[in-house]
Amino acid sequence: MSKKDKRQELPPVPEALAAAAVDAHTHLDACGAKTAEDVREMLDRAQSAGVGRVVTVADDIDSARWAVEAATWDDRVFAAVALHPTRTKDFGDEDRAALEELAAHPRVVAVGETGLDYYWDYSPPEPQQQAFRWHIDLAKRIGKPLMIHDREAHDDILRILDEEGAPETVVFHCFSGDAEFAKSCVDAGYVLSFAGTATFRNAKGLREAAEAVPLEQMLVETDAPFLTPHPFRGRPNQPYCVNYTLRDLAELRGMNVDELAVATTATAERVFGLEQG
Repeated sequence: MSKKDKRQELPPVPEALAAAAVDAHTHLDACGAKTAEDVREMLDRAQSAGVGRVVTVADDIDSARWAVEAATWDDRVFAAVALHPTRTKDFGDEDRAALEELAAHPRVVAVGETGLDYYWDYSPPEPQQQAFRWHIDLAKRIGKPLMIHDREAHDDILRILDEEGAPETVVFHCFSGDAEFAKSCVDAGYVLSFAGTATFRNAKGLREAAEAVPLEQMLVETDAPFLTPHPFRGRPNQPYCVNYTLRDLAELRGMNVDELAVATTATAERVFGLEQG
């Protein structure tokens, strides 16, 4: 098999964790799931690695509708809905009405992913910030966590949360800051979710953050199909790969992987109001 073919292959399914884990942020549709059977197959694979539940996250209106429907197909799936900041250039009343309705669905456990992305130039900063403020208000009105996308926008994210008044629960998805920024977020009461990027050996500042954050404010995620953890960086990602991230972060923190799985699952259950199990 060529090196190129190998990079298109899913990583092997690892040995199951003894304690059930939660993938706090994934995109089942972007992983290729279309039908209830596709979703069941992905969740069965995840469960075989000890990853028992997932939050599948939307980035546009069509994806939001699909995520909510997928969460009714399988009890192991929950949804989060929002308009991704890179898509907010033409955010209008019709989109807002659709998201208001979808966010109220009982299988939706968070408003997200919303926030700011200054890396890409698909949407200027001003409409991104306006949409972010609207999503903050929505999360507060419906009493659900706010799930934040923050790419090269740390200061503006914190400033806007402060100006608007943060919802009771704020999750920084795929946390991308260093230990100093992590401390600012932790001190504000925010929850930090770590993806495969925290296992990358060149991500020194991020790994220092993952080592230091209190367990009660820590989640793990895949952001699949992106950001596959070490040592499979660059290959396709799926929810079962949370197993690899947990193993790596447990070693980093000097603790047993099952203890970390128990702790991050308890955080996920508390933050998202998931059923125990």
